[in-house]
Amino acid sequence: MTAAMSGPAAAGGTMAASYSPAGDGHGISTAVAAGATPAPSGSKRPRRNRSGLRQVLLALPAPILLVLLWDLGVRQGWTLPLDIRMAQVPSPGAVATRLADVAVGGIINDPFSGELLRHTQASVVRVFSGFGLAMLVAIPLGVLMGRSKLMSQLLEPTLNLIRPIPVTAWVPLALIIIGIGDRSTIFLVFLSAVFPILLNTISAVQHVPVRLLEAAAMLGTPKVQALYKVVIPAAVPGMISGLRVALGLAWVVLVVGETTGITVGLGAMITEAKEVSKTDLIVAGMVFIGLLGFLSDRLLVGLVKTVSRRRPILNNTP
Repeated sequence: MTAAMSGPAAAGGTMAASYSPAGDGHGISTAVAAGATPAPSGSKRPRRNRSGLRQVLLALPAPILLVLLWDLGVRQGWTLPLDIRMAQVPSPGAVATRLADVAVGGIINDPFSGELLRHTQASVVRVFSGFGLAMLVAIPLGVLMGRSKLMSQLLEPTLNLIRPIPVTAWVPLALIIIGIGDRSTIFLVFLSAVFPILLNTISAVQHVPVRLLEAAAMLGTPKVQALYKVVIPAAVPGMISGLRVALGLAWVVLVVGETTGITVGLGAMITEAKEVSKTDLIVAGMVFIGLLGFLSDRLLVGLVKTVSRRRPILNNTP
């Protein structure tokens, strides 16, 4: 069956529709003749560029205002609530000088000069080792508990008993049973990251729309295949939320883990700076950790968007 329209009403070209029983599965396919004018393929790129520029411009005022207030508070010696004495805080200029010195050296010339790369490498390895281990444990376990009511009933009470214990309470035990070094820090990072990933995975799997599973069953998809073809892809947005929270917590707990006798790492650098009362170095270390946390979050989101380019259900990740 074919139908064609031409003449004044189709000035842009001739459009034909044909029935194709073996074609796209819907039975109807459309084709536009050579005279039709297609939409410009690059029309979305300027719009995306404008959106990205707008996001950057909207994000700038808050940190600029924060730095201005910080500098003003230090100069005027403000005393903030909780007896925070701004006169004891290094100025933004002093912190910027320390940041440059730790990064490249040759400015202040003390034992911390030019040591950023060494400390950063050690911290990044510890964070992503603990975070990766948490992913390997929490995602399969979360999918299992989300799909199996029996497994959820067996494990949830125990997990809810362990989850409220703060990571700092695990530090003495970790030092005794694991010892001082990378492994105890990785263990603490793992503990901080595993529960956000686990809970978000369970929730995401449990909230997969039933109609998706019913549609898959109607198409003859076995239950085992439906798990990785339907359930997991539909639950990925919720999993990503848990991964982002867990990655942020991993950087938070890193400092706790690196204050336990470790000599290399950003947390260790901050601890050493505290012992010699170098407040500019302490704040510089905090800034570095914040930047690394931000970049790692952007890296995670970028990887998700790259992998999910052909899956619209995942493209809403901010």
